[in-house]
Amino acid sequence: MRRMTGIAVSALAAGVIVSGCAQTQATNTRPTRAEPSATTPLVQASIAREDAIDLLVNEAGSDAALVRANAIEALEGVPGRLDEAVARALYDHNEGVRTVAAMVVGRARLEQFALAVDTLRDDPSPFVRASAIYALRRLGRDTDPTPLAGMLLEHNNARVRAHAAFVLGELGERSAMPLLRTASMSPAPRATAGEQRHLELQISEAMIKLGDDKELQTIRAALFPSRPEQLEATALAVQIIGEVGDRGSIDQLIYLAAYRGQGQQVMPAEVRLAIADSLAKLGLRDGAFIADEYRSSEIDAVRAQSAAVYGRTRQPENLGKLQQMMGDQAAIVRVAAASGVLEVTAENAARHAASPGTTD
Repeated sequence: MRRMTGIAVSALAAGVIVSGCAQTQATNTRPTRAEPSATTPLVQASIAREDAIDLLVNEAGSDAALVRANAIEALEGVPGRLDEAVARALYDHNEGVRTVAAMVVGRARLEQFALAVDTLRDDPSPFVRASAIYALRRLGRDTDPTPLAGMLLEHNNARVRAHAAFVLGELGERSAMPLLRTASMSPAPRATAGEQRHLELQISEAMIKLGDDKELQTIRAALFPSRPEQLEATALAVQIIGEVGDRGSIDQLIYLAAYRGQGQQVMPAEVRLAIADSLAKLGLRDGAFIADEYRSSEIDAVRAQSAAVYGRTRQPENLGKLQQMMGDQAAIVRVAAASGVLEVTAENAARHAASPGTTD
């Protein structure tokens, strides 16, 4: 999961903003299924996976939009359980949930939702319209991408521009490179400094995805903030490095994770956890010790990010921690933990599905 609002996981990290989401999370806990006293690790993993899927299906109907969006993204790896959640989400009252649902349709190539997504090209939200274009083009439809150019160059909301840039990068069409270069020289006039920096980094990420590795220097330059207000951009740059597979930044990430500034303070939890996540994407999956430091944090978003790191590192020994976190009082943590369980057990699930005589 990527860049959710206030959390360095899920939707916002994919350039999608779940705006207007409820900030309060449901506090009812959902007990996981009791495990038999004598089971093999493979059976225990299978039980944990089914519990995680059930939890995500349940939370896809949460009262909190942020939770619904994260649950839908997590279910992307479970096609048989995804359709119902996506069918509801495409008509959700929250623009962020509709945005995420359309992106999922495109990434998972859910052909059955092509007509529903087509109606979203006229959605009142520019985030949703951009995602609908992405989905339809991923589904092979000859959909006009021109509105993305208007959003990127002319919209007065810098985060809309950033989302349009993200979508262009995800589409992978090199013909968009001149447009992105123009956008990189056209600041959003009403943006705050933080929003403008976010936009710049998002444009650079898109250009890297389209083949311009020179933009890696822009991302790397954001790793070391000179002021506290630049930390959000640092976390975003860390995440982008993992997304674009910049192994040349591995040493910088390791240094940043251990860096101590004045007063011997390490980087904030959000940055250090983002580093562990990105390093795992780059093949270094021994960063769960950072998640260990923060999994009991009083901040829901930090616990959720810790769960995401456990999942990304895919170490079977962390499965028990994730199962415990699936009983957290905060729904956003439960969803992140369930998503982590799916990542840890993905390889075994794939082998099971490929074995003769097995069923999903």
